Amino acid sequence: MTTNAEKYNKWIVVLSIVIPLVVAALFGVKINVELPVFLPPIYASVNALTSLVLIVAVWAVKNNRIALHQKLMKTAIGLSVLFLAMYVLYHMTSNSTTFKAQGFIKTIYLLILISHIILSIVVIPFVLITYVRAITNNITLHKKIAKITFPLWLYVTVSGVVVYLMISPYY
Repeated sequence: MTTNAEKYNKWIVVLSIVIPLVVAALFGVKINVELPVFLPPIYASVNALTSLVLIVAVWAVKNNRIALHQKLMKTAIGLSVLFLAMYVLYHMTSNSTTFKAQGFIKTIYLLILISHIILSIVVIPFVLITYVRAITNNITLHKKIAKITFPLWLYVTVSGVVVYLMISPYY
């Protein structure tokens, strides 16, 4: 008999593969539409808000505010989905911006950008597994993986904001 966690595991594998592939494929799609808003500062703000929500969620769970923690984590997932949708939309409708600084600062930018991109893919299954362990009430394993997921996810959200701040003068 298949357990709920096993059913979710199939979805975790599928989503962990499909999301990065779809995002990569959509980067090759260009839509000739002028957006009414300038998206990068908006999606960078969503990333910053996600960072804050993640930190408050950890505070909540450490202070035994489980219901608040659950709401905050669902909010963080929702914000991450919103970020991803806006990020992809922006790149489907706009040309990429080139980082024009040279030397040491460019090296720092590229290190942050590359680690951000790689970890944004790596964190997907971690977030999904952590969430599934929570909703299937496997709290012991949830806590174990959350200790890995939290710093990864926080790094991705914070580094996304840093990348935006570093490239924003070149928009």
